[in-house]
Amino acid sequence: MKFGYVRVSTIEQNTARQEVLMQELGVDKIFIDKTSGKTIDRSELKKLLDYVREGDTVIVESISRFARNTRELLYTVSILKEKKVEFVSKKENIDTATPAGKFMLTVFGAIAELERDYLLQRQAEGIAIAKQNGKYKGRKKIVVDKEKFEAIYNTWKSGEITAVKAMARLNLSKKTFYRRVKEYENLNLTKFS
Repeated sequence: MKFGYVRVSTIEQNTARQEVLMQELGVDKIFIDKTSGKTIDRSELKKLLDYVREGDTVIVESISRFARNTRELLYTVSILKEKKVEFVSKKENIDTATPAGKFMLTVFGAIAELERDYLLQRQAEGIAIAKQNGKYKGRKKIVVDKEKFEAIYNTWKSGEITAVKAMARLNLSKKTFYRRVKEYENLNLTKFS
């Protein structure tokens, strides 16, 4: 069987172009992720890797849709190889059923990683310039009512609720919640020092 893997970086991005390609290639089933490619921890990719069997083929529009660095690309393709599943990337014209395809996979994987590194470098340079010109202030800090935070913080610290419930009541992500806890505790420590 042929399986297509489609990925876009955000929920807002459209998968239609990749899906049309998969239909044109006659894939039997498509797995779609709407998340960054910088991590291998993608739900639909995991499902695909669990689902495929010997003799199947996994098709992607391009290597950058499958992985963003060479190590992860080669690791994921090695999982497919162990299962005797072929990997095909249409844009780069790579088919791991051939020795040349295996070689080109490594080369294009390295190029995709280099391309991502350049993109991140240009982004950082652009942000630095914008900051110098006073046009970039970063993300706005999430404002939390001080009294509400203190009340929920005290309830959490006393063990009456879990951290997860405290986060939900404050409508904060885990990272933001613990950052606020640290800020709050540091502020209170300096008051009593």
